[in-house]
Amino acid sequence: MTSPDEQKPLLKVIDRNATPEEIAAIVAVFAALGSTEAPKKKPRSLWATPQLRTPIHPGPGAWRASGLPR
Repeated sequence: MTSPDEQKPLLKVIDRNATPEEIAAIVAVFAALGSTEAPKKKPRSLWATPQLRTPIHPGPGAWRASGLPR
């Protein structure tokens, strides 16, 4: 009986004459397949929203205005 901490191997090589290169190729194929779960979307940062930023025009006080709220 296996304990819950023990896991069965994900890959079992049946051919006893398999070379390390052949095993590495099989592992690479499975690794490239990845998981079946869809990647989670990261929430978009509000810093990237152009509608929330006012355009800064060059001139006197522009640098100071870039750090002040509207």
